[in-house]
Amino acid sequence: MSSLRDRLPAPLRRLAGAVLKVLPEPLVALVLPDELGFRPADVVRPVPAPTAPVRLYVAPVNFAGQGYRWARAARLLPGVGATSMQYRTATDFGFPADDSLPVAVFVHSRRWGRWQADRVLHGYTHVLVEAERPVLGRSYGLDLRREVAALRAAGVSVGLVSHGSDLRLPSRHLAREPWSPFGDPGWELARRLEEQALENARIVAELGAPVFVSTPDLLLDAPDATWLPVVVDPQAWGARRPVDLRARPVVVHAPSRGPMKGTAHVDAALSPLHEAGTIEYRQVTGVPADEMPGVYTAADIVVDQVVLGLYGVAAVEAMAAGRLVVGHVSEQVRAHVRRTTGLDVPVLEATPDTLAAVVEGVLARPEAHEILAARGPAFVAAVHDGRFSAEVLAPFLGVDAVATPDESAQDDTGQDDGVHHHGGLPDDTEEGAR
Repeated sequence: MSSLRDRLPAPLRRLAGAVLKVLPEPLVALVLPDELGFRPADVVRPVPAPTAPVRLYVAPVNFAGQGYRWARAARLLPGVGATSMQYRTATDFGFPADDSLPVAVFVHSRRWGRWQADRVLHGYTHVLVEAERPVLGRSYGLDLRREVAALRAAGVSVGLVSHGSDLRLPSRHLAREPWSPFGDPGWELARRLEEQALENARIVAELGAPVFVSTPDLLLDAPDATWLPVVVDPQAWGARRPVDLRARPVVVHAPSRGPMKGTAHVDAALSPLHEAGTIEYRQVTGVPADEMPGVYTAADIVVDQVVLGLYGVAAVEAMAAGRLVVGHVSEQVRAHVRRTTGLDVPVLEATPDTLAAVVEGVLARPEAHEILAARGPAFVAAVHDGRFSAEVLAPFLGVDAVATPDESAQDDTGQDDGVHHHGGLPDDTEEGAR
């Protein structure tokens, strides 16, 4: 039916659009489902806000489940309740969120937008906006600037958190990283990400809100920001077998998007070693989130990425599993983590031109590298289990930075009805998230 309206003459098309705007939304969704892109059953009221004195809302993208995990981390703080929301796109890896809805509902449903605006404006004291995306649906025209003005007028404190390519400027990354994936002048995604990062930087400057970043490399794009470490549940990634680097180790590379991880370089370096019988190399793609612990714990070595100069959720998960993690982590990132936490990042350094030799070096000295792998779980427990992130959020939330393990805050008590790994209103790549 939408295609029929699109073929109408312009005056009739405008008239049909005006009529559809005044019809009850459930009727339009029922009779002309293609007009809105969702079914009436897809429009569900958001979960109630917490009742704690401080109430944090994290939304709307939940890349790699981080919105949900940051909300759970905030619950470790005294007097803080927190929930998360995300809209689902076609790429859905099943990460949990307290509210999870189709992107078509978020973008098009006037009814859901009214519910959402009423709940967030009047139910929360703080909102953490992910990736400079709007959180209130259609209520304010998908305009984050207008939303923030409304939130502040309602007495809600607003913070911003960047996952990665929403703020990372490709041209700046290319200038500092010799193996940057943004060097191909014909790569359309790089051009789009450049435009997106520039626009988002303008939004950040205009809003003047506290800014957090999920990986320390983003501090080069947002110098006034604060590092908010990604969070994983260490118990979900506990090693099911010890690492064995002595006899044809299993090497896994699980790229969320190949060019952003340097997958072509990884394949070129490791395929000859696989063919020679030195290693068993597995490239893994499209695996749901709840199956990834099995993928990593079946590996001995996990190659994260070799071109970006950071470590994200995938590397943290592999470290939590006690695997030997190999990747390119810049000295700027390593130094910031060391300065902030007193710990060294236990990721074995490798770039495209050194990866094969690094893996061969691992096989030559397995004991030393098994010791490095064994440092991973303790590093994750100290930096990425949620307690450190809660302490980072405490000043924004106006509470004491005392975070202690709490099962009620860490378990998956939200609706586990699926969230996405990538996606969003613009096409995006969240390499920092995974």
